[in-house]
Amino acid sequence: MTHAPARLQLDRLWRRGRDFLGTEVAILGGAMTWVSERNLVAAISNAGGFGVIATGSMNPDQLRAEIQGTKALTRRPFGVNVITMHPQLLELIDVCLAEKVGHVVLAGGLPPKEAIQRAKAGGAKVICFAPALAIARKLVRSGADALVVEGMEAGGHVGPVSTSVLAQEILPAITEVPVFVAGGIGRGEAIVAYLEMGAAGCQLGTRFVCAAESVAHPKFKQAFLRASARDAVTSVQLDPRFPVIPVRALANNATKRFLETQRETIDAVDRGELDMKAAQLKIEHFWAGSLRRAAIEGDVEEGSVMAGQSVGMVTGEQTTQEIIDELVAQAVDALAKRHAERPSDQAVRVPA
Repeated sequence: MTHAPARLQLDRLWRRGRDFLGTEVAILGGAMTWVSERNLVAAISNAGGFGVIATGSMNPDQLRAEIQGTKALTRRPFGVNVITMHPQLLELIDVCLAEKVGHVVLAGGLPPKEAIQRAKAGGAKVICFAPALAIARKLVRSGADALVVEGMEAGGHVGPVSTSVLAQEILPAITEVPVFVAGGIGRGEAIVAYLEMGAAGCQLGTRFVCAAESVAHPKFKQAFLRASARDAVTSVQLDPRFPVIPVRALANNATKRFLETQRETIDAVDRGELDMKAAQLKIEHFWAGSLRRAAIEGDVEEGSVMAGQSVGMVTGEQTTQEIIDELVAQAVDALAKRHAERPSDQAVRVPA
């Protein structure tokens, strides 16, 4: 197979994802707080992918300004990622609808049905995260238009199951809506593998942190360029009474201090100085502002350098267009080589 037929095959494999997103390639940018803002989001969309704004802790006015700023940089489709635990969840959705955002991504927990219905009633397509097959089915019944299956290899807050296992569990079972795969994906060959399993496309975050258009601090980018997969570790939960959603980040002083904070907080509860709810909030809020400290201010020792295990595949600063072109080229090469190596395409040897 020459590269032209291989590219056509790739287009067929992710056609459902491309049609759903309205893009040239079915690659979504993972929503990374502080990093996935107008510049990177617009760059991903302009390169043929699907950029996604990370609202993080933005209020409605801040989100409105970010959407308008992104529109000034691209005329292509992009989405907005809203955390379901945000106290102004519905107001943020209303901003997306007022600004005619075509896709709303509900992340960080099981979204309330009201949020899904509100976005859909306003004309937006709703994308939700499914960490298990049972939840995937529930989300489809609730009206989700597409799902993202994200494994523990991803950066930031992660679940306990690997991407490959989730993909095997969910892709064959959920066919009613497009399903995108995320977590630890850094090369085009992996994208092809998941497409052939039934994925509509893939989501990548870590791969775009060192894009030329990314506003991440140079020290933050350098930390990525120096790191290997083993450096991206998950935070540890010390006491089952205080559940911690693991955070995958590069090991540094902040990861050590998180353990100390947990221990100090647990001891304060045991001494009767804090109630359980206040202690839980203290632990959960540890990372608040810590990511900005690293990503924007450049303190990569005391801040949180959230990164997926694909960080070892980030080897230099490239433009977003170069990153997407490289991923597509790798995917096309993989398809071309696979076809050329098929035994059916070779002469059959008959035993003497």
